Amino acid sequence: MSIGIFDSGLGGLTVWSAVRNRLPDVPLTYFGDSAHAPYGVRDADDVHQLTKAAVERLWDDGCNLVILACNTASAAALRRMQEAGVPEGKRVLGVFVPLIEAMTERGWGDNSPPREVNVKQVALFATPATVASRAFQRELAFRAVGVDVEAQACGGVVDAIEDGDMILAEALVRSHVDALKRKMPNPQAAILGCTHYPLMEHIFQDALGADVKVFSQADIVAESLADYLERKPEMVGQGRAGVMLTTGDPDRVSQRATQFLREQMIFEKA
Repeated sequence: MSIGIFDSGLGGLTVWSAVRNRLPDVPLTYFGDSAHAPYGVRDADDVHQLTKAAVERLWDDGCNLVILACNTASAAALRRMQEAGVPEGKRVLGVFVPLIEAMTERGWGDNSPPREVNVKQVALFATPATVASRAFQRELAFRAVGVDVEAQACGGVVDAIEDGDMILAEALVRSHVDALKRKMPNPQAAILGCTHYPLMEHIFQDALGADVKVFSQADIVAESLADYLERKPEMVGQGRAGVMLTTGDPDRVSQRATQFLREQMIFEKA
C-alpha cells in the first residue's frame, strides 16, 4: 500500500519526511524527476507534460493518490490534469490549498465563500514559473478577500539547494527578501511557495524579521493529508512500499538526498 509523492527533484523530500513522521504506518513512493529539474524555469506546457507523465507512472505503479509536492507542478499542471479527467479511483492533489487553508485559518476542505481574514499583507516567495502562473493568488481568491499578495520570483535558489551550495542559497534568499521588502516593506506573513525552501526557512525568517509569520508547507501538507485519508481511507492504493525513484543518476541523487535530509537515502532508477 503506497501514497505517491512527486517532485521535480529533491525539494519534495521535505514533504515526504513530514508525511512519514505524521503517518508512519502509510508506505510512501517518492518520485523525483531530477533529470529535468528544475521545473521553475520551464514553460507551463513543458511542466504539464513532465508532471502528467510522472503521475501516470505512479498511478500505474498502484499509487491511487499522488501528491504534487512541487509548487511549480501544482501551479502549471494540476488544474489541467483535473479538467482533462482523472481515471476512476485515482486522485492527484497539490500543495497550495492546504497552505492557503492554514493561512486563512480555515478547516481542511472548508469550501465556504471567501471572507475577510486577519492577514492583509502577504509576501510570496516562489519559483519564476509559480509566480508567473498566479495560481496562488487564484486559489487564495476562492477563500479570502482583501489580501494584498506581493510575489517574488526566487531565481537560482532551487539550483543552489540541489547542488548542495547552501552558502549561495542563503545569499540568494537574502537578496530576494530584500527585493520583496522594497515592494512590500511590512508584510504580515510570508509564504514559502516551494518545497525546497523549508531548508532555508530560518534564513527567510531572519531576513524578514521576527514579526513576520512564515508559512512553510511540509508539516501543513502532512496534516492535511492525514485528515484527507481519515475521510477517504480507500485512497491508500496497492503499490510498492517505501520506494524512492529518480529519473536522474541514482547514485548522485542518493548522495544529494542524504545530505538534504541528513539520513541515509537510497534511490533507484525510475
